[in-house]
Amino acid sequence: MAGMVPEDIYKLISAGKPRVSPDGSAVVFVVGGVDAEKNDYRSRIWLTNTIGDEGDKARPFTSGGWKETTPRWSPDGKQIAFVEHPSEKGCDLVVGQAPDGDRFVICSFPEEIEELNWLPDGSAIVFAARDQDEHAYGPEKPRDQPPKRLTRMVNRLDNVGWTIDRPRHLFRVDVQAGSEPVLLTEGEFQVGGFSISPDGTELVFASARHDTWDTDLATDLFVMGAKGGEPEQLTKTGSSYSSPSWGPHGSLIAYRWTPNPLDGPHHQRIGVIDRSDGRGRLLTEGLDRNASAYPPPREPLWIESDIAFQVEDFGDLHLYRVAADAGSEPQLWLGDKGMQVVEFDHQGGTTAWTHSRPTYLPRLSVLTEELHAKAMSLIKESAGPAGATLPSEMSLFRTAGAKSVAGWGEELFDVELSTPIELRATSPDGGEVQGWVMRPTDLQIDQKYPAVLSIHGGPFTQYGNRFFDEFQVFAAAGYAVIYCNPRGSSGYSEAWGRAIRGPKMDPPGTGWGSVDYEDVMSVVDAAIEHFPFIDADRLGVIGGSYGGYMTSWIVGHTNRFKSAISERAVNNMYTQAYTCDIASYFVRELGPLYLDDPQEYLRISPITYVKNIETPVLILHSENDLRCPIEQAEQLFVALKVLGKQVEFVRFPGEGHELSRSGAPKHRVQRFEIVLEWFDRFLKDGAAAQTH
Repeated sequence: MAGMVPEDIYKLISAGKPRVSPDGSAVVFVVGGVDAEKNDYRSRIWLTNTIGDEGDKARPFTSGGWKETTPRWSPDGKQIAFVEHPSEKGCDLVVGQAPDGDRFVICSFPEEIEELNWLPDGSAIVFAARDQDEHAYGPEKPRDQPPKRLTRMVNRLDNVGWTIDRPRHLFRVDVQAGSEPVLLTEGEFQVGGFSISPDGTELVFASARHDTWDTDLATDLFVMGAKGGEPEQLTKTGSSYSSPSWGPHGSLIAYRWTPNPLDGPHHQRIGVIDRSDGRGRLLTEGLDRNASAYPPPREPLWIESDIAFQVEDFGDLHLYRVAADAGSEPQLWLGDKGMQVVEFDHQGGTTAWTHSRPTYLPRLSVLTEELHAKAMSLIKESAGPAGATLPSEMSLFRTAGAKSVAGWGEELFDVELSTPIELRATSPDGGEVQGWVMRPTDLQIDQKYPAVLSIHGGPFTQYGNRFFDEFQVFAAAGYAVIYCNPRGSSGYSEAWGRAIRGPKMDPPGTGWGSVDYEDVMSVVDAAIEHFPFIDADRLGVIGGSYGGYMTSWIVGHTNRFKSAISERAVNNMYTQAYTCDIASYFVRELGPLYLDDPQEYLRISPITYVKNIETPVLILHSENDLRCPIEQAEQLFVALKVLGKQVEFVRFPGEGHELSRSGAPKHRVQRFEIVLEWFDRFLKDGAAAQTH
């Protein structure tokens, strides 16, 4: 059976964004895939019952437009609001009757509606969207638009574009056809996540509304009336508050929190603030794991007096629960070894979650209290009178009795997929590094195969136990795949994530390109030692963003790799510090300001060591990348050409930093083909596999 090929991008279909009805009897969710003809993505709203004979079957809730997203149940469970995109520009806010789907358009909006919630009485919906300056964006042609006057350092974002004249605000709209949205928040200040009080009279939202918000990056929580008014600040400025979630009794508001944003990275923590007296407390201080993930998860979810949230842990992504009164430590609630719980919801005694492993795309599972009770009863019976093997209610695997709902994209799985094997490596200073190896899908016991080392971005993210198309394509093309979470990654202790902070910070780290480099190389050594099918003389390396940085750094410090692909990389930390969309960000990782200590930025820049590079390098970059502007790629390309080194540069038009994950499907396929051709050229052609 053949493995995954680049064109299989068009087959990728997954479930996401589940929301459980108030009584727990049904789940609405989104099924997303690729529209090859339009070279874009489609999504459709689906519905499944959780009880009765139809409890494991799903059906379309909508007729299937171009893109349908963000389903939300009305408080009485009789209607579902969602966002529909009838064309490439703007969107409609739609309400459909459950379960038959008869629907009407409440309003149309020129920008993406990114988040929405019903008022408790069902009379209106509050949503978040960018408030476009009609004067600035009215003309179709940019050359007919007026110039932009910039007064803030944070004025644009990758994959979003200009924000200075398109601030993200809150709107309220009545639930009836043809309603006009009413602007609730005003000014230049961006609104983050929001939540509505149980009595429907107030809103809480995250925002940065102080004078230095664009340089210190701090955010606070604010409360205002549900019909607008002057916001009241709840928190003390200086740290980062996000994802507020109002508790069911109205007195407590949950949130995510990190300390000083310019002293990172830090684990995100879960906290609550008492609306009556303004006192806050953190609930996850003893966990020493990141209570968040990438992409950013939903807000903390209230389940009666508990709060549920995601936690990164050794490549897994699990759900934890903690009592809001801080009466107990956080407990592992839902998950499994080797799995990532991607999205989740709980209402009326029913839990719905999407989950993924390296061999399948996100799927939806549903667990009702009734099903769980039956399963637990059977487990008790099989365990005997002592019940020795009975897992506790708050244990890892609280999935007994769960039903898997449909398996979209199963046509993809007529291909052979590679399953990763975990390994641990020891770095020179004794640090233990978690890594994985994927075998080539056509592995023959008597052959050696080239291997590709892949390095994740961030650096404060993690490679994990979920489906990754890139690794499967590499394995199917005859490569072993090596990947790991070096120091600087999330998913481990906070000390692990902060280990590569700048050496001039307090407390100091070792800086980028130090122990992280040693960790990565140690995993390569361990992989070669433990897996005899890896050919140590045919190694390639690839990485994007920080992974691109590390790729450029590696080939400037060793000639061990025969081929390298540096993608959307940071190659010059000094110029990156003032050209990217988050220009003030890097002081949080390095310490001194680039204007005060340019040598510290250049010391850890791959471009400083470009004369040492002998490895053939392919540079991949998107022309609209604002996170790592394309000048980063141009610097490396020009320097290598001037030095007469072997280098090629591929530029993707119309794409941003997220090309490999959410770029145009055609570009993603072309990128795969370019990557495989480059590795084949140096790791396969003229270098036939050797036998033992």
